Amino acid sequence: MFAKTRDGTRIGYTIVGDAASPHKVALIHSLAMDRAFWQPVADLLSADAAVLLIDCRGHGQSDKPAGPYTVELFAQDLADVLDHLGWQKITVAGASMGGCVSLAFAQAYPERVKSLGLFDTTACYGEGAPKAWAERAEKALTEGLAGLIDFQKTRWFSDRFRAEHADVVQAAVDVFLSNELQAYSDTCKMLGTADVRPGLSKITAPTCILVGEEDYATPIAMAQTMHDGIKGSTLTIVPGARHLSPLEIPEQVAAKLREIL
Repeated sequence: MFAKTRDGTRIGYTIVGDAASPHKVALIHSLAMDRAFWQPVADLLSADAAVLLIDCRGHGQSDKPAGPYTVELFAQDLADVLDHLGWQKITVAGASMGGCVSLAFAQAYPERVKSLGLFDTTACYGEGAPKAWAERAEKALTEGLAGLIDFQKTRWFSDRFRAEHADVVQAAVDVFLSNELQAYSDTCKMLGTADVRPGLSKITAPTCILVGEEDYATPIAMAQTMHDGIKGSTLTIVPGARHLSPLEIPEQVAAKLREIL
């Protein structure tokens, strides 16, 4: 299914579970993934809630208009999809890029956020982020995505998980490689400049934060910054896990979301 945003961009989406459920959850995927990223968690939550999975603009089956992109624009897209569905107040959660978007959404639309889930993410990638992300964007444009695979796999998943769940790893790789290069580049630049730290103290919705102990992409220190900034938030550090916890440990992620429904 598709919904149109206020600027005419088509956003692909799926609802898992009973759309009439009083509990409604929107899950936002990681960079270069698509809505299937959250399917394992959505399946676990479907008995308790209606779960909205979307392809962010530039990803999956959604339109891929020219950038620049911002996390605030992606948050606006989510609001437009919710308006299309008639959903008013939700639990919103995201992983990595999706967490940045979820934070932007919580700050722009506080009245629509029942609770907030932040997984393997950050409010800002740091002082050197614009340069580092711009370099990754340029490398993708000039060399393609295949050259990034080995680097990505070791950051995404623990050594043990990669050895025991080659099918899950390969599925993530396949989605990564299917990305349109310009959209990927524009999204990398978006993450490099994203900074939603100033609004953390204004978030009042119940918030759970989870990070893998071995997450090198958005390490524990970044999770701690969010935890310190969001009053009443909880912080869970998962031993042995890395960056894509919704794929590596979906049961634990679903349990955390169930707590804040």
